[in-house]
Amino acid sequence: MTLPRLIVGLGNPGQEYETTRHNVGFWFVDRLADQLKVNLAPQAKFFGKAARSGELWLLQPGTYMNRSGQSVAALANFYKISPAEILVVHDELDLPPGGIRLKQGGGNGGHNGLKDIQAKLGTPDFWRLRLGIGHPRTLNLAQQVADFVLHPPRREEAPDIEQALARSLLAWPRIAAGDFAGAQQQLHGKAV
Repeated sequence: MTLPRLIVGLGNPGQEYETTRHNVGFWFVDRLADQLKVNLAPQAKFFGKAARSGELWLLQPGTYMNRSGQSVAALANFYKISPAEILVVHDELDLPPGGIRLKQGGGNGGHNGLKDIQAKLGTPDFWRLRLGIGHPRTLNLAQQVADFVLHPPRREEAPDIEQALARSLLAWPRIAAGDFAGAQQQLHGKAV
């Protein structure tokens, strides 16, 4: 079993983006840092905020979403962390609000953060925790995708997204132990 050594939460830096759908990866890493009792702090050489808990690193890139790979590659290369030891947590348009999928590799679905990470690592073979935010078309909204992801979830969507974050944190012990298959079973099942 491969243990994760780097957990990356994707988002955009800056107060104006804190509550937007695109920052759901930051939200997860903030909660995981609290759970692990570590503090994320600016790390210039990694182009973001980072924290360490034993052999595990948490990272929030300080670059904008489309440059996330710069931060991820800097930390992964410095500590010789392989793509199979990286979990990227990100917002997912193709899942309804509150949907969760854990998978390794695959395409980027047009997600600029994933696209840049794949380019900088030279492979798509890292783990992804996809947290559903819905798509403006399936939610019957006239918003363009770029505008949609840069706005906070609507009141009716927020509880589902919060529940997905809570369920993902409940699966953390399995992920931390390298039991990705067990975590997938736990996360892909019906919410309780």
